[in-house]
Amino acid sequence: MMRYTPARHDMFNNFFGDMFPGFSNDSELMRTDVHEKDGRYLLDVDMPGFKKEDVKVSLNDGTLTISAEHHDTNEEKDAKGNVLRQERYSGSCKRSFYVGDSIKQSDIHASYRNGTLSLDIPSAAKKESEEQKFIEIQ
Repeated sequence: MMRYTPARHDMFNNFFGDMFPGFSNDSELMRTDVHEKDGRYLLDVDMPGFKKEDVKVSLNDGTLTISAEHHDTNEEKDAKGNVLRQERYSGSCKRSFYVGDSIKQSDIHASYRNGTLSLDIPSAAKKESEEQKFIEIQ
């Protein structure tokens, strides 16, 4: 019963996508493969350019949320210390999937390798109320 909540497509995504070819919305950045096997959902989320410590996975009221945030500064100076080029980059993305109210944080296993977040989620579990907690990424 997993349900994907699509990224919001608005005029700004369309505007910047047309104006800046490198601009992408969240669903384009976090391409996800979902497989069902032996009563479990297996998700592989492509997250190029993000480090493991940039990624957060949380579960709240049956909704699994994957988010990532990265900030970078690049500054080049000449021999005298004058700035020749300075660039800043900040980026974030977020996707949510409804996995069911019966799934607990401890039921979900996550790992991150080579720019891919892998999640193992049971398709059904005993119902129990739980506050939002972050899931450890190995």
